[in-house]
Amino acid sequence: MIDLRSDTVTRPDDRMREASANAEVGDDVYREDPSVNDLESRAAEILGTEAALFLPTGTMANQVAVRTHTEHGQEVLCERESHVVKWELGGLAQLSGLQVRTIDGGERGIVGAEQVEEGYVAEDLHRPGTGLLCLENTHNSKGGTAIAVENIEAAAETAHALGVPVHLDGARVFNAAVALDVPASRIVEPVDSAMFSLSKGLGAPVGSMLVGSEAFVERARRNRKLFGGGMRQAGVIAAPGLMALSEENRARLAEDHENARRLAAGLDGLGGLSVPKPETNVVLVHTEGTDYTAEEFLAACEPEGVLGVPFDDHLVRFCTHRDVAGDVERAIEAVGSALSS
Repeated sequence: MIDLRSDTVTRPDDRMREASANAEVGDDVYREDPSVNDLESRAAEILGTEAALFLPTGTMANQVAVRTHTEHGQEVLCERESHVVKWELGGLAQLSGLQVRTIDGGERGIVGAEQVEEGYVAEDLHRPGTGLLCLENTHNSKGGTAIAVENIEAAAETAHALGVPVHLDGARVFNAAVALDVPASRIVEPVDSAMFSLSKGLGAPVGSMLVGSEAFVERARRNRKLFGGGMRQAGVIAAPGLMALSEENRARLAEDHENARRLAAGLDGLGGLSVPKPETNVVLVHTEGTDYTAEEFLAACEPEGVLGVPFDDHLVRFCTHRDVAGDVERAIEAVGSALSS
């Protein structure tokens, strides 16, 4: 089976499994796990921040960040199809008591400075005010678009001028860094906090990192505990995460991007499919030109050995990753067979 549903399906390699088995461990709530401490230090070093915090999932990392930055009742400015709005079970309201004001980022999910200024609400006797701006890079729902640093800077500078902190959902920030040919630290430099996933393209079995100032991370550590994310002998999952952050592994993401481009080119026009050229490792397949809805298309692909996920009535997402590196041509042939049948 060629599993293109997500880069989250990657399995740890033998080196990661060995690192997990041999990891030094301790109680992380007491900050006594050497492997976790090393991972947090390395993450902060790579992202150019003062500190970092290890969390079980990206969603928890985003929600902890939001809770740490805001007060109950405030508004959060988010791109309308961003992950924190679309895929996190209304956590902004459920976990932090926040209202959401959305911004239409267009085809690529770019939040502009003018939109931030227009969306901002000042605190007064009747209104709680804007407490946070959330950005996303790469933007998942828009097809893994890599948002230029200049766009992040413009939105963040406007928010900061209004007294509003900025959080970056950078689950795939290293994909953005490879696509933009800049260090990941440059992408997160304009913002107050950022998260990134270890368990997507980087291939670790578990975990995400939240980075920011020392003061922010100390407050976030309390909220991680509040949300049930305090871990004990977490070195067994931190050790593979440390391996995932190697320079070689981060550079390898370029292969996923090339495979995504090959996959898109091979599928575009096949049986009426329309597939734009991807910017990173996310391939969006439009099925309007076929006789299939997204669900029907995927149902036809599965017996041929290809898995994906529906993104809309006639939109499918395929996601390349290291575990399917040698399967691109076979995937194209399998989709062709599914359409012809």
